[in-house]
Amino acid sequence: MDEDDRPRARSDAASQLALEPLDRLSQDELAERIALLESEIARIKAHRDKVSAHRAAADALFKPRST
Repeated sequence: MDEDDRPRARSDAASQLALEPLDRLSQDELAERIALLESEIARIKAHRDKVSAHRAAADALFKPRST
């Protein structure tokens, strides 16, 4: 089985970040982390929207025609 076919492990980067203690981070470091995560969320949402539009186009293309 190829690695791409395997189920994704639950120990992804977001899960790892959620486990990190925040006590040792300064306010500036926390602000940087928030900005980075917000940027990543925006990137993921943009990709989700792109995939959704692609799927809708494919569904429209292959939708059975009503007679």
